[in-house]
Amino acid sequence: MGSSFAFPLSQGTRPARHCKTSFGARDFGGFQDCFFRDRPMDTARIAVVGAGVVGLSTAVCISKLVPQCSVTIISDKFTPDTTSDVAAGMLIPHTYPDTPIHTQKQWFRETFNHLFAIANSAEAGDAGVHLVSGIKGSGGWMLTRRIDDLWELYPSFDIVVNCSGLGSRQLAGDAKIFPVRGQVLQVQAPWVEHFIRDGSGLTYIYPGTSHVTLGGTRQKGDWNLSPDAENSREILSRCCALEPSLHGACNIREKVGLRPYRPGVRLQTELLARDGRRLPVVHHYGHGSGGISVHWGTALEAARLVSECVHALRTPIAKSKL
Repeated sequence: MGSSFAFPLSQGTRPARHCKTSFGARDFGGFQDCFFRDRPMDTARIAVVGAGVVGLSTAVCISKLVPQCSVTIISDKFTPDTTSDVAAGMLIPHTYPDTPIHTQKQWFRETFNHLFAIANSAEAGDAGVHLVSGIKGSGGWMLTRRIDDLWELYPSFDIVVNCSGLGSRQLAGDAKIFPVRGQVLQVQAPWVEHFIRDGSGLTYIYPGTSHVTLGGTRQKGDWNLSPDAENSREILSRCCALEPSLHGACNIREKVGLRPYRPGVRLQTELLARDGRRLPVVHHYGHGSGGISVHWGTALEAARLVSECVHALRTPIAKSKL
């Protein structure tokens, strides 16, 4: 029997401040005045685009590892409306063909160690594993806004971290990333205490802290976010074949999420240039269905890339080149 980890998102002891804005496509002037009025002049302003498990974890890692920085999470959707909220939250190794095996093992090991520590903490009694959606002691901002072009964040931010998942098709011009639609059922079946998964992993029963997740589907290239009644009937039938007691499940809810698939996770720095301007971007996306399993390991690596960008910005020679 393997281990199951659940990820309810909740605020930490010092929650991040959350704002909704109606700024124009490129009007960040008022935003800049409001958010950075009291910051030291040498503080690096970092925007993290995307508020799923990857984006939030990256923001936390940056706040821990990068000194003298302010972090703002920008997304058009926050919990409970993200793809991460649909995920069952199981820690299962996934394979990325374009990523070296030793790197994947490191990401998974760091993520496992992080979650194992949480599972043994004081918060474990409430949720099994507790993922804090804020930026902890360093403070931070959460801004509800749709970003159509990363250049919208210039010059209000010095560095941008792109954790937008499928949004990177537009924001980064990445044709390699595509959706794999996943439909699940969330049901009340408190007697189900252990997970059950068939050999292919397509049919699964994952007990969580508040409901049991029944799955699922893998529909490549399907952007449809509306539940499909036939998919739901098939999922329930397959899961009841594995666990007949699920015929008694109640409060059945249909959920759909689009997994951001790519041959390999994109974890790299890109220096955007336009009309003499420079904008360092750290790309961190393309986890597919494995985001839960490696999110902390890849977030640590993304934070290290951000740290390198901050160092470059603070180096006089690098500034002259930029």
